[in-house]
Amino acid sequence: MSGHSKWSSIKHKKGAADAKRGKLFARLIRGIESAAKVGGANPEGNPTLVDAIQKARDASVPKDNIERALKRAAGDADGVSYESVHYEGYAPGGVALYVECLTDNRNRAANDVRSAFNKNGGSLAAPGAVGYLFTRSGVVIVPAAQTSEDDVLLAGLEAGISDVVREGDSFTVTTEPNDVYAVRAALEEAGVPVASSEVTMLPSVSVAIAEESTAKAVLRLVEALEDCDDVQNVYANFDIPDRLLEAVA
Repeated sequence: MSGHSKWSSIKHKKGAADAKRGKLFARLIRGIESAAKVGGANPEGNPTLVDAIQKARDASVPKDNIERALKRAAGDADGVSYESVHYEGYAPGGVALYVECLTDNRNRAANDVRSAFNKNGGSLAAPGAVGYLFTRSGVVIVPAAQTSEDDVLLAGLEAGISDVVREGDSFTVTTEPNDVYAVRAALEEAGVPVASSEVTMLPSVSVAIAEESTAKAVLRLVEALEDCDDVQNVYANFDIPDRLLEAVA
């Protein structure tokens, strides 16, 4: 699991994510509406929409909210139109950040992201400066206490598993982006529990952070970016030891 994914998981376990649930739900609903408007409101044939819906379900967004978002996207051609833009930059310690936005106002998004970087010790970079460090991949998280690596591989290898790695109390299953939900379905059909699944950006190189002060500075910037209204996802290549992540949380 990437360092950023570990951080998100720890925040959720400690309840920190609940305080921002309203903002999280709004972000996920925006992703559903945007994906449906671009590729159609029928998930069949629209993998981006499938991913957006699954992320919402994994975050416990109510089913009614998801269905209303799909209806709005299908029936409101003159509604708000979101544009996908991304920004690249660096956090303290040389950590690379890749920021994805969905916005109806590019200037607002750019100003908010720039402000978050400037106020939290980071720096924006030119397009392409860090993007090459990240690869779009499918990731399925499986609780390790309830299964084994052999069971995971046996259930999902033919569906498209690329790798399985034990990290803490979970197995991180990686796939090609288009295979992630076929792998999830194969695991669940075989009785293997699945905690979450998504299409994400995984770093090819990680930056080790050993000092608590640097870890706090990096995570402060990440959270400031996530608080921007137009930001959908923040991907980072930090590698912070679990003890430091727990201490900061």
